[in-house]
This record gives sequence, C-alpha cells and structure tokens, in this order.
Amino acid sequence: MADVQLSHSEKTKKKKSKSKEEDDNDAVDFLIKPQSYTPAIDTSQWPILLKNYDKLNVRTGHYTPLPSGYSPLKRPLAEYIKYGILNLDKPANPSSHEVVAWIKRILRVEKTGHSGTLDPKVTGNLIVCIDRATRLVKSQQGAGKEYVCVARLHSKVPEVAKVARALETLTGAVFQRPPLISAVKRQLRIRTIYESKLLEYDADRHLVVFWISCEAGTYVRTLCVHLGLLLGVGAHMQELRRVRSGILGEKDNMVTMHDVLDGQWVYDNYRDESYLRRVIMPLEVLLTSYKRLVVKDSAVNAICYGAKLMIPGLLRFENDIEVGEEVVLMTTKGEAIALGIAEMTTAVMATCDHGTVAKIKRVVMDRDTYPRKWGLGPRASMKKKLIQLSGRGMLFCLLEGILWLPVLQQLQSHSLLVVDMWRVLLLRLIRRKRRNIRIRKMMERRGRKRKLDAVDGSPVPDAVVKKAKVDAAENVEVEPEKKEKKKKKKESADEALASDGEKSKKDKRR
Repeated sequence: MADVQLSHSEKTKKKKSKSKEEDDNDAVDFLIKPQSYTPAIDTSQWPILLKNYDKLNVRTGHYTPLPSGYSPLKRPLAEYIKYGILNLDKPANPSSHEVVAWIKRILRVEKTGHSGTLDPKVTGNLIVCIDRATRLVKSQQGAGKEYVCVARLHSKVPEVAKVARALETLTGAVFQRPPLISAVKRQLRIRTIYESKLLEYDADRHLVVFWISCEAGTYVRTLCVHLGLLLGVGAHMQELRRVRSGILGEKDNMVTMHDVLDGQWVYDNYRDESYLRRVIMPLEVLLTSYKRLVVKDSAVNAICYGAKLMIPGLLRFENDIEVGEEVVLMTTKGEAIALGIAEMTTAVMATCDHGTVAKIKRVVMDRDTYPRKWGLGPRASMKKKLIQLSGRGMLFCLLEGILWLPVLQQLQSHSLLVVDMWRVLLLRLIRRKRRNIRIRKMMERRGRKRKLDAVDGSPVPDAVVKKAKVDAAENVEVEPEKKEKKKKKKESADEALASDGEKSKKDKRR
C-alpha cells in the first residue's frame, strides 16, 4: 500500500515538473535579438592622449573615418620633428636663447621656442618647442615650476628647526622685486610659493639645500635673500637647478645637447631615425593634463580654420568639464587639433543636441591636414546651385519679367531657401542698376565735354570769340615789351663786364 502511494506521489511530481517546463518554454521567446553590448577594450596602455579612451563619455559612435593625418608616434620623420618637443637639460653658462638657437641650427628647423627663461648659470629642465609646437609655448610658460636650490648663509645658524620654520613662512603669496641685475623692470610683484622642503643643512659650511614648488616668474634668488633676512644672518643663492617645468620633470625623457647632436648625426650619416625619435617627443605629451574633447574627422579642418566646435562634431568628452575651462580638442587618431575654452559643461554636452561646445583659443594643427568637409550639406549645396543658377540667364529672365518655371519648381521643395535666393538676386539686381546709372552719368558727362570741345560744324558763342580776340591782342602787345626788357638786361650785363675788365687792367698796371 505504501509502495502504491509513493508511486502515485512520484507521478504527480513528474506531472507538475513537466507543466512547469512547458510554462517556462512558453515564457521564453526563442529569438536572436540585436545586442548593443560590445566588449570593453583596455586602453590604459594606449599612448599619450588616447590613454583611458574607453572611460570617456560617448555622445555618438557614428562617424566616417578619413585616411588623412597620422598617429603622433607614427608620423613621418619630417612631420614628427615639426610637431615635436625636447625636454632638454640646459647646461650652465649659455643663456636659454642661445641654447634654443643652437637646437634650431642642429635640427635645421624654421622655428624654436622655450617654456621659460633660465639664467645662464642655472641648469635643468628647459622644454624646447619645435615649429608647430611653438604655439604651446605661452601655455607652458605660465605652468608651475619646481627648483632645487643651494643657498649660503652669511653666518652660522645652529638650529636646523629654525631654518625649516623660516622656509615654511615663505610659502603662499610672497612680495618680490626682481634682483638688481635682471632683464625686466624692477617692479614689486606677488608670486605664490605652493610648497617648500628643507632637504639638507650644513651648519659648518653655512649651506642650505631646499626644494620649492612655485608659480611661473618666481625669483628664487630673491627668495634666498628673504630667507637670510628671516634668519637674521643674511643669505644669497649659491646654485640653482630646475627639476620640473609644467608636466615634464627630470625623469620624463630628459636629454642633453649632445643627445640631440648625436641623433641628428646618426640620421644624416646612417639614415637611422630611431635615436632622433627617442630624443624628440610629440607635442601631445604637453597636453595630457588637459580635459579632452574628441572631434569627428569631418570637423577637423573647419576647426583648423578657426571655426567653433559644435555639438554635431563631437564624438566623446571627459567628465567634470566646466564652462570657461581650457580643454584640448583631439582627433580619433590621438592628434591635438587645438586648445579651446569650453562653453558647455559635461551634463549639457550629454543632453543637448545643438549649440557651441568650445571656442578656439590656439590652433596647433596645420590647415588642410584633413580635407575640407564644410558646405556639403543639403542646405549649403542647394545655396551653391541657386547662386550658379542666378547667373546672366536668370537675371535676364527676371529683368524681362519672365518667371523661370523650372527654377520655381525646384524651389517648391526647398521653401526655406527661397528667401536666401531672392535676397541674393535682389542684391545683384540693385548692384547692376546702380552700375548702369553710374555708367550712364559718366557717358553724359563725356558727351557734354565733347560738345564743348568740338569746334568743327558748331557755331561758336559771341562771348568766347570776344575773349579769344582780347587774349590775342594782349599777347601781341606783351611780346615786344618782353623783347625790349631782355635787350636792356643784356646791354647792362655787357657794360658791367666791360667795366670789370678795365678795372682789372688798371690794377695790373699799378
């Protein structure tokens, strides 16, 4: 009996499980649906501006890639040098301008610039920009700097803590006047010192070694004098080295003048680019700290010609962009197009479908690196057609009062452009009428002149004849008078010469 009950319960369980499976099968829709999911690419190791590209916000993924342009690290050597920078270790004694001039001569380029002047005796980091990269010089000159300085105290200070405290007091906003021997006007100015650290203090030799991070244009020589005043013993700067300028420091591929010279020599003699490519870096390295806006290839050349970046030309954008913030506009290949000033926040870029994203501050890329793609839309192309149609034939038809039916039929489907077309035509008509009026007036003036000048076959007025007769009579009377005056002058001159000759003879006899 128990076995029968078990078998019955098993049957009921099986029936329930079958019914559940059938219900599940009915619920599942056996269709292959399109998926928008794409596997994430790890872009953490991608070069320069393309680093962490997958973390940028996507506005649209639809665009037509163009074959123009190059990836920054794969440019041909001539282009690579043209868009290159050097993180140079400036030697002591030559000035910054001399060093930059030598680099220009070694690399045989048109232009070079540097990120901020170093005094002749100062060594260390000097960013040298080549050709197109010189457009970034201003932004680099304003970037923060870091120095390691050796200062000599004029007498002994036994406590190290006192020196450290004095250095701490010299942080923040500081009043400075340029040193006595300086290339600028000695005006009082405010400079910010962000941070300072005491690295070493030698009480026996009265030497202080410290590191500071400061604003561009800070005079470390003046800072050493102030340190001496705070300690009450006096001090002056012994030695100075710049260890960082903006984004590039001593450990970021710093090269010497010898490296640059050797790289160029190896290329000239062995056609080996590798050494020169290792020495020079792409200018995009300087822009990695800026927030990025990725631009469609079709909008690149318009930006190079100075156009603003509009929403339809935007592909990707970074988080936390604020209005008025400086951003870098880049291509999908990782090339820097320009520096711009954002006119939208990140939230607005994500939600808006029209408007200006950023206005251009400084264009970096050469014009026509990418092809022109503006004026190819339906509205612009129709305008061009209408301007072509509004040639002599159409103007003639309009002037004669004939309606050009084929053109009007074309315009019915483009009602928005009718106003623009008629404006163009009316302007041309007005100009033509004004020109015709000018020509007519000019012809009338010329005709009047000809009538006055023409004597043949036209009766001369009495007043003109009388005037001519009077002039002729006066001329007849005046001519003999002039002749007589000339004769008298000649005679008087001859007499004077004769008298002078007689006097000279008499003098000789005496």
